[in-house]
Amino acid sequence: MEKCNKTLEELYKFSNKILHLGQPILDSRIKKLEQEIGFKLPEEFKYILKKHNEITLDGTQIYGLAPELRGSSLDMIYKFEHFETENPMPKNFFPFSPDGRGNHYCLDLSKIENNICPVVFWQWDFEYENIEDVEVCNANFVDWIDEVMIEWTLQIYNYDGSEK
Repeated sequence: MEKCNKTLEELYKFSNKILHLGQPILDSRIKKLEQEIGFKLPEEFKYILKKHNEITLDGTQIYGLAPELRGSSLDMIYKFEHFETENPMPKNFFPFSPDGRGNHYCLDLSKIENNICPVVFWQWDFEYENIEDVEVCNANFVDWIDEVMIEWTLQIYNYDGSEK
């Protein structure tokens, strides 16, 4: 969890002008979610989600898990993307962040090892001939935050939210 804490410390450097951190999860809803989907979530994902139930940095969002989030709650997104779309995701893909165009960054829960798994990019409008063709973006969730949320934001903004 040291790597998670280093990443969170980096996130905390950003101004609340461009960073939103959700409240901690103090109940058993993550465990219930794992039971509903039939997969264990990686420890780093659960650790960060428990600390901040939803994170948004300059428009890049990690969904939270709560009824008041309605259609943007992790459980509702999972159900929608697996059971209600024309091109459903494989059951082992767990969508956690939208790209704004209907696509999602997902945890590939079938490849979990040592409590971590790769992050893949699922395109809703692409017919994959082989599920192995889905692009692997990052080796794990924390690496995804470091690159997609932090590094990409720092290309445009300073920590105080001012443009570079």
